[in-house]
Amino acid sequence: MKARVINYRGGKRTQKVNQFILEPEKSKTKEEAAKLLGKKAEWTTPGGKKLTGEITRVHGNSGAVVARFEKGLPGQSLGTEIEIL
Repeated sequence: MKARVINYRGGKRTQKVNQFILEPEKSKTKEEAAKLLGKKAEWTTPGGKKLTGEITRVHGNSGAVVARFEKGLPGQSLGTEIEIL
């Protein structure tokens, strides 16, 4: 399943650089997003390296999820496609 990297997860004055908000293409409700918990998310760099993370929780009521990566993704990943395995 494909998803889009929306933004870093953060608060008013903080930013979690290893956690990202993802918008899966087939998930439109909170219940559909809850089915994705525990799955792996994989982003491929332009050079071909694969960075993997895990979907940890639901974000909001519109089907978005939060994925945690070990070291985080680069800023150029924002707005790009990511694969949910």
